[in-house]
Amino acid sequence: MNDEQFTGQFEQALEALQTGLERWESFEPDPTTAVGDERITSVLAELTERLQIDYPYGHPRYAGQMLKPPHPIAIIAYATTMFVNPNNHALDGGAATSQMEKEVVPQLAQMFGYSDSHLGHLTSSGTIANLEALWIARCINPDKAIAVSDQAHYTHARAGELLRTEIRPIPSDSNGRINVDALSEMLSAGDVGTVVATAGTTGLGAVDPIHDIRRLTAEAGVRLHVDAAYGGFFSLLARSQEPTIDPAPFLAIAEADSVVVDPHKHGLQPYGCGAVLFRDAAVGQYYVHDSPYTYFTSDELHLGEISLECSRAGASAAALWATLKCLPLEADSGLGLIVRRTREAGLRWAKLLRDHPRFRLTVEPDLDIVSFYVLPGDGAPTASAISALTRRIFDGTEHDPEEPVYLATLRIDQAQIESSHPEIVWDQPTVEVLRCVVMKPEHADWIPTIQAAIERHID
Repeated sequence: MNDEQFTGQFEQALEALQTGLERWESFEPDPTTAVGDERITSVLAELTERLQIDYPYGHPRYAGQMLKPPHPIAIIAYATTMFVNPNNHALDGGAATSQMEKEVVPQLAQMFGYSDSHLGHLTSSGTIANLEALWIARCINPDKAIAVSDQAHYTHARAGELLRTEIRPIPSDSNGRINVDALSEMLSAGDVGTVVATAGTTGLGAVDPIHDIRRLTAEAGVRLHVDAAYGGFFSLLARSQEPTIDPAPFLAIAEADSVVVDPHKHGLQPYGCGAVLFRDAAVGQYYVHDSPYTYFTSDELHLGEISLECSRAGASAAALWATLKCLPLEADSGLGLIVRRTREAGLRWAKLLRDHPRFRLTVEPDLDIVSFYVLPGDGAPTASAISALTRRIFDGTEHDPEEPVYLATLRIDQAQIESSHPEIVWDQPTVEVLRCVVMKPEHADWIPTIQAAIERHID
């Protein structure tokens, strides 16, 4: 959708909304809210000027962090709904958008293989969604620890502090995935109530062997929560006719007790759209609370009664609803084709790196996060020399006046990759590598350009 099409579609949406609102008598805004045109123009000019210092997140030259632009339909739906500004905490605060949320959440549940007996809702972020899942886990097993990979997102540790629950780290293997043998030994002690598996770590993009972990948790009578905030939408590829990922971990999510996904990543949504899902709706009993001033419009269980958050933007539900109407959660169409392209980008880049004599993949990419380092042109490949070259490439590619690309870096402990990278001489306990997120479908065609730009800065 080009700029002219976007503007036209947005204007049509606003016109239709205004027509619908004309059934109410018009009123004049209170004068205290008035701001002069000159002031508004001045502020917006300053805003657009200050936004210029941001990186070009929407461009395929940007492969740094987990950032991508929302789909135009999501932007239009979100902005249009903001003229109403509904709140999905209670039905009387978001009558239309609450219904939209009730329509999209089952679609997310179906993507993971959950049955109709699930319970779930949208959240303001994956962090809050994970906090809710771990809160339920603590409610069910109040005196037991929660085990998470040492590569899991750092917010799990913070959630443990908030919940006053022990978060016990599980060692990972050289691929950044949970060490299943170490987990088995940990569970044998009987003092762990929940295990957190990750479908797409934020560092290496690793997918834990959820199918193996599920077998261990089932045998031990332990809950399994899956943090699929980043990689959840790759479940679509696991159900495609020709999966380009290992389908086993994603198919096993159907047996997990809870799962989290962030539509504001691969779901093409604006920030502020996460989701938490529970396989068994009976966990709703732990949400029971009394707020008599918000629940007077319906006797039906509604979203505010199954959420830790109070105010939640109804516009987020509207944007996701509109997006899934245009790009459904299908394996071989809609959003499935989009994540297939990002996976293709990861595989293409991995091949280019393997074929170059001086580049080394840190791990084989499970999804679309690619991490690698460059061997120095002379001297021993010490951890310090590799790290210095990583920093030089990172700075050089960003400030290249003609062909800039924007990357990220990752610090890895010696114990993590020592066995799989024997060529590194460890003169310091960590090594810094390049870590790149090729989560835009356009990246699939831009990988050679990005690789060439990096090669210009290795010497």
